Amino acid sequence: MGTGLSRFRGFVAESFRDEGRVERRLESRAEDILRILAVRGVEVPDAARQRITTCADLAVLDVWFERAVTASSVDALFDES
Repeated sequence: MGTGLSRFRGFVAESFRDEGRVERRLESRAEDILRILAVRGVEVPDAARQRITTCADLAVLDVWFERAVTASSVDALFDES
């Protein structure tokens, strides 16, 4: 006889899986940005690398990803203007 907790466990497990998916997507996007910059020969100082890899906002990473394609420097990647 069940205790009725299986639905709760399923909800919690699904929540953790969703968090894992988001985290993997963030990590993947950050790696893509760094790879593009490396291929293009753009130097990435440690502080900038840390800023990219620790960013937890996918929308910001998407903007940086698009800028990485044409940015001549890391400063251009982070340019807010």
